[in-house]
Amino acid sequence: MAIVNDEQVMKVLRQYNPWWRTPSAIKEDSKPQKRLAYYEALRTLTHRSIRRFAVLSGMRRVGKTTILYQMIEHLIDEGINPKNILYATFDNPILKLINVEHVLSIYESMYPVEGTRYLFFDEVQYTENWELWMKVIYDSRKEIRLIATGSASPVLEKGTADSGTGRWSVLKIPTMSFYEYCRLLELDLPVLPDDLRLSELAGMSLAQLGDLMDRFTPLRNHFNRYLAIGGFPELVLSDDDAYAQRMLREDVVDKVIKRDVLTLFHIRSPLLMEKLFLYLCMNGTEIFNATTVAKELENVSITTIDSYIRALEMSNLIYVAKPIDVGSKGALKGRPKIYIADAAIRNAVLMIDDVLSDETELGEMVEATVYKYMVSFYQGSPAQLGYFRKAKDNKKEVDVVAELPRRKILCEVKYRNHSHIAATDAIVELCRDEKANVTNAFLITKRLDDFGITGHETRVPILRVPAVAFLYLLGRAEAEGQNGRL
Repeated sequence: MAIVNDEQVMKVLRQYNPWWRTPSAIKEDSKPQKRLAYYEALRTLTHRSIRRFAVLSGMRRVGKTTILYQMIEHLIDEGINPKNILYATFDNPILKLINVEHVLSIYESMYPVEGTRYLFFDEVQYTENWELWMKVIYDSRKEIRLIATGSASPVLEKGTADSGTGRWSVLKIPTMSFYEYCRLLELDLPVLPDDLRLSELAGMSLAQLGDLMDRFTPLRNHFNRYLAIGGFPELVLSDDDAYAQRMLREDVVDKVIKRDVLTLFHIRSPLLMEKLFLYLCMNGTEIFNATTVAKELENVSITTIDSYIRALEMSNLIYVAKPIDVGSKGALKGRPKIYIADAAIRNAVLMIDDVLSDETELGEMVEATVYKYMVSFYQGSPAQLGYFRKAKDNKKEVDVVAELPRRKILCEVKYRNHSHIAATDAIVELCRDEKANVTNAFLITKRLDDFGITGHETRVPILRVPAVAFLYLLGRAEAEGQNGRL
């Protein structure tokens, strides 16, 4: 006898699709503020001449489900028959026990509608052989358009490589940028020149830069809150930051590590995984040495540590930054830096009382945030993202390196009251080195009055830019479709 019968599935589907009965019901779950990924996904879903599915990948609470609801609301507002729209989440205990084909078959038996059908499958990685069923649907059901979500990106990307080539794309959704944060809270945004790009700032006079930075003054306190609370839409809108951090710890960290990661990657030691993630939170922005970590954590094997790191990366909880060669100086090889995917996750796990008063903690938070931004900004481009550290003098480092075929961009974070750097610092030496081929260099500072070209004699100018302005402008450029064009 089957564990789940069709009547149970029908009941679940009716609960998840209230617009079948009352079209306006979708407005209770949709939100007016829309993220960049909404527009990208909607363009994929509704493109007239190119039929392609999309999978939205990102950690819990970044707003994937909200994006699905917003697209459903758009379709209903455009006059699509609500019964032609199916939403199902395979995170549901009943739907987990059946496959995509079974869900689709039951839905079509309930409503034998005509015309294009729009399928929205949430947390699709929990249903067995999801990628094979999506391939079958794509190839045999030309009337179907489909958007799915998932929290474990490489699991999804493997399915894309195996079955999805030419059929669907994976759209990665990071936590919100500071620009998106400001828009979500409907703050008064600074009035800026159209299409202003970060690369243009080095050509401005001090007076022009001063006028520009003054426009960010009203956002300083909001930037501090953004660092503390993170880029999770629901938590940003909360009026209780302490409770929001608790929810972040319970809903994002605990559920992902104690359930998602264990289930999807067959982790043998849940306690070791928790200890490893805590270690990463406590040692953020430092060089990661798997041998050292293996000894410190129960003396386990390096292979186990490496496999657990891959699982955390696949679950969108961390970014792994690898060393990149720059110029004639030999770079440290084989040792990555690991960043927690959102600085607020680290704050929630470590339960730091007043992170904003600790200059060292703030510096690590901003460095991790800058790296996350750069990864998001260059997503889909040929850029290689990582860091630089000299092999022979490993105290000399550049926090973020973005390497493109014709550009090389350096970012060094000095989020402190005094951002002075010596002439012997790595970023200065590399900006002097002709073989380094550096095209842009940024020193990211704390104070809004700490801006302008540094006084070093270099081939490429090093521009001091306050973090609030750097991250806002980068997020705005991304939101305006200028990804990869610094």
